[in-house]
Amino acid sequence: MTDERAPETQPGPGAEPEGAVGVGPWPGGPDAWPDDPHFDPVLLAEGDRRNVVDSYRYWSMDAIIADLDERRHPFHVAIENWQHDMNIGSIVRTANAFLAEAVHIIGRRRWNRRGAMVTDRYQHVIHHEDVAAFAAWAAERELPIVAIDNVEGSVPLDRSDLPERCVLIFGQEGPGLSPEALAAASSVVEITQYGSTRSLNASAAAAVVMYDWARRYAPSPS
Repeated sequence: MTDERAPETQPGPGAEPEGAVGVGPWPGGPDAWPDDPHFDPVLLAEGDRRNVVDSYRYWSMDAIIADLDERRHPFHVAIENWQHDMNIGSIVRTANAFLAEAVHIIGRRRWNRRGAMVTDRYQHVIHHEDVAAFAAWAAERELPIVAIDNVEGSVPLDRSDLPERCVLIFGQEGPGLSPEALAAASSVVEITQYGSTRSLNASAAAAVVMYDWARRYAPSPS
């Protein structure tokens, strides 16, 4: 949403001209710094150019993570990583935006973080060697696994009984979910499409499903 207020009426310390990213050093120098443990002295001194919401400006990374941990939503996101999928970073970024409890990488431990835009620093990311290890982790916590794939027998997302506590698992761009992942799932959901393409981009599909989960269960942000 674009803020259409005049620059001189916009609140907040360290305000800078239109077009500047983030905020500069806290005005007034160290003597004017807020007496609050959430704030990072380095950011107060040098400015905060991170991709964070305004309410977290000048906060330390640990303080932001601790605050997010108090509010995380009870759904998880899992991604199979057999082919070093370039979409994983974007999915992590979306999981952060919708405040997922954690992101699970199944398969290769290494993944391309470029698309995450540093959000992986604030998002819990857990690695599982294979689907069996991931499924055992979910079963131990009684978390149903919901597979997202347009295969035979899948239920349209808008008509599905999406659980509040669950793990949403997404497959590789192209081949989709592995047979092992589909077998581990308690339900399979697909996104209704209306054009000629067979499937959605993996990161786009993840965003659609996470938004639908939030529409059903997430409280309105303050």
